[in-house]
Amino acid sequence: MTDHATIDDVKEYWNRRPCNVRHSKLEVGTREYFDEVEARKYFVEPHIPGFAEFSLWNGKKVLEVGCGIGTDAVNFARSGAIYSGIELSEASLAIAKARFEVFGQTGSLQQLNAESLTQGFPENNFDLVYSFGVIHHTPNPRGVIEQIRKVIKSDGELRIMLYAKRSWKAAMIEAGLDQPEAQSGCPIAFTYDERDVQELLSGCFEATEIRQDHIFPYQIEQYVKYEYVRQPWFETMPPELFRALEQSLGWHLLITAKPI
Repeated sequence: MTDHATIDDVKEYWNRRPCNVRHSKLEVGTREYFDEVEARKYFVEPHIPGFAEFSLWNGKKVLEVGCGIGTDAVNFARSGAIYSGIELSEASLAIAKARFEVFGQTGSLQQLNAESLTQGFPENNFDLVYSFGVIHHTPNPRGVIEQIRKVIKSDGELRIMLYAKRSWKAAMIEAGLDQPEAQSGCPIAFTYDERDVQELLSGCFEATEIRQDHIFPYQIEQYVKYEYVRQPWFETMPPELFRALEQSLGWHLLITAKPI
């Protein structure tokens, strides 16, 4: 993480390699490519559909802050949500738009800085604001939360994922054995514990649930070749023990909150 990184640094980083863009070796933008990307994403991060609960938002107005290349986005749309997504990276947004076209889905997708939501949306507008693994990458996370509070309905719901400070991955990063993202040089990747979350949301939202999930167990050398070989210490671990470890030391802090 770079000190004093700017929003332009963040944009340049994700334009260089949109998140999950290499989840398939097929031609980017084809139906088969998108199907493989989705299958791999939810295989490696199986907690995402349960956290998003796509079908719950049928007929509801959903805003996704940081839609990336549109994997969760298209699933909200498929489930009947009135979907809007914003994305800082033009490269990511172009792929997300192509995905909607390929699958014949309807949604509003626009390039926008999450710290300036009210420039793109009216206040008191959304039933759900969803953001998975995005807000910790912006220079001013508190500013994003304040903007979300303006565009969400008073009886709406916030669901976000932030990186967990007290986690297996954070310990590996601190030891110099890992990095926050697949590509090196991520300019900003803040981490949070429960107290940090309460401070981040203070005055805008009240957390109704905070839980941890997700430890990436695979050997990188094989994973990049689309082979799923677990690290030896995870390979020998009983599944129920690994699951318990994820729930106590997972990298993903899953937060559900209500507006104040």
